Amino acid sequence: MKRAVFILASLVALSSCQKDEVVVSTDFHKIPTWFPKMDMPVDNELTQARIDLGRKLFFDKRLSRNETVSCGTCHRPELAFTDGNPVGVGIDDRLGLRNTPTLANIGYTETMFMDGGVHTLELQAQSPIFTEHEMDFTIAAFLQRIDNDADYERMFDEAYGQAPGAFGISRGIAAFERTFISGRSRFDAFEYEGDQQALSESEKRGRNLFFSERTGCLSCHVPPLFTNFEFENIGLFVNYADSGRARITQQSGDNGKFKVPTLRNVAVTAPYMHDGSFASLEQVVAHFNSGGVGHPNQSESVRPLALSEQEQADIVAFLHSLTDQSFLQNPSLADPGN
Repeated sequence: MKRAVFILASLVALSSCQKDEVVVSTDFHKIPTWFPKMDMPVDNELTQARIDLGRKLFFDKRLSRNETVSCGTCHRPELAFTDGNPVGVGIDDRLGLRNTPTLANIGYTETMFMDGGVHTLELQAQSPIFTEHEMDFTIAAFLQRIDNDADYERMFDEAYGQAPGAFGISRGIAAFERTFISGRSRFDAFEYEGDQQALSESEKRGRNLFFSERTGCLSCHVPPLFTNFEFENIGLFVNYADSGRARITQQSGDNGKFKVPTLRNVAVTAPYMHDGSFASLEQVVAHFNSGGVGHPNQSESVRPLALSEQEQADIVAFLHSLTDQSFLQNPSLADPGN
């Protein structure tokens, strides 16, 4: 399939509504040389002003009806932009429909949400604002809230040459999210930088199993992003309460299919699966070892693996090596108000 291609390795052309120079921000957007390029919308090239605006919006609780939640409430930087809950929790403790996915490397994704119902980050940025079990608000009401806010007026003008509005809100948040680059784990040091001491012996054995035809993990979790961006049914249930991709396509063959998640930082993003039904990586690996329940739409890659307990433990150890501490602790991705 086509993959997004774009990298901020050099200055790129200014968009028509830009007011400041397109910049490479070493604090926000360090892209490893072993990563692919990333597409950039022509109306939302990255500038520092746009990133700064998006960061402020991402953590602003005034975007929710009762001013209690922000994007950063469900997408916490220290948890790889997840929230640690089985399903998302919005205003008034309203439960969402699915587990909150990581936003690590989200700029490479061509379809948003686990069912792929939205095709750009700019559109995705608006959805939680309107959704009843998330922010339950409107952009128009938010704009009334920040009317005469001198900081926002300045930031929108510097970023997009406009007064505060829906255009700048959606694009600013998306610009900030495109800086969520995670690719500096111990695995990367071992695999791409030649540090043979970066992984333990157990992690090396797990890596070899993960990369082997015996497990077939690479059919879905392709390095360096550790996803193929496809939709798969992994045989989690015989009857899915959530139809997944079929909710969008209305095709029975897509029932129970969900977007293959990245495994980067997976050790800090529990619980797992679209419904948060697995509490640990050990449970996840055990599920794939079992071969799933045999749903009619189940991926051919999900099959009994006959892994020993030690081999399963080695794969779990390897998955821990995908944690990128520099990403989780990057102050440039944290709430600017804290």
